[in-house]
Amino acid sequence: MSSQLKPSEIVRQLSEHVIGQEAAKRTLAVAIYAHYRRMAANAGDNAVELSKSNILLVGPTGTGKTLLCETLARILAVPFVTADATSLAQTQFVGDEIEAILHRLLDRADGDIERAQRGIVFVDEVDKLKAIGGQARATSGESVQHALLKIMEGAPIRLKDGRHLDTTNILFICGGAFVGLDHILTRTHTFGFISTTAGDDEKILERLNARVKPTDLLEFGLIPEFAGRLPIVARLHDLTQEMLVRILTEPKNAIYRQFRAMLASDGVDLQIAPAVFGQMAELAIEYKAGARSLRGIFEEMMSDVMYAVPDNPGIRQVVIRSLFERAEMIATGPTGS
Repeated sequence: MSSQLKPSEIVRQLSEHVIGQEAAKRTLAVAIYAHYRRMAANAGDNAVELSKSNILLVGPTGTGKTLLCETLARILAVPFVTADATSLAQTQFVGDEIEAILHRLLDRADGDIERAQRGIVFVDEVDKLKAIGGQARATSGESVQHALLKIMEGAPIRLKDGRHLDTTNILFICGGAFVGLDHILTRTHTFGFISTTAGDDEKILERLNARVKPTDLLEFGLIPEFAGRLPIVARLHDLTQEMLVRILTEPKNAIYRQFRAMLASDGVDLQIAPAVFGQMAELAIEYKAGARSLRGIFEEMMSDVMYAVPDNPGIRQVVIRSLFERAEMIATGPTGS
């Protein structure tokens, strides 16, 4: 059963789709494993009831937070929905919007309440629920945090159609860029003074210094109750040029693989020089949007090719040697092919 996967197997499957972010993958894998073990234990005759631990993903935009959650849901074969905290904060009817999230989860489970109650909800941009500048916490943001508390900790929610959805076993994963959190960590973490011997593993101190504490989240602007519902924190880091190149080419559904398969169905072989992927990665870094900008860059590069191929059935190969040069479209296969 997928929910009984070991953490190492979860990481292995995540790595087929998500490049880099190894520490975040391990944290997520252990949290998922513990979550489903807790559900199994609570369903049995265990005298000790284990409480749920929701997860917070902290990292810049375009580093893979949503992709990690989507991939996890596919691995576990559970229904999955996303929500935007900013949108919740902009509505006057937060309760209705939260109920709509649960309705969507139920829809993803094809109306099966039992399946929906084992699903995953990803709430993005929760960092936008904080106070702005030195002002008091924004009323709308704080009210959304309070509204999310009930479903995050677990409770039977009565939907407008009369059905009840128990959120006790629904895993909530929150995400956000949390710009400025590093400054708080630098000021509040002081584990560096601990004396170590030559045999000590300094990585332990590094992990302690990088760990986000509940008090850091409070200083950032989350209310204590909300921060307390997110005991597990995984940090994602900016993608390097090398990682962006790998994202373009390595995952099972990498965009390069997608376009190769698309053109291959028309009998066309697509070949892109390695330097081109580096050029696309450089542009993505310049755009400061992480992996999110890669598809747009790739689609733009392929625009002329995708326009020309349907009108020219004789084309058998497309070669792209530079992002800044027109693609070469060859009417017959390469010599010796």
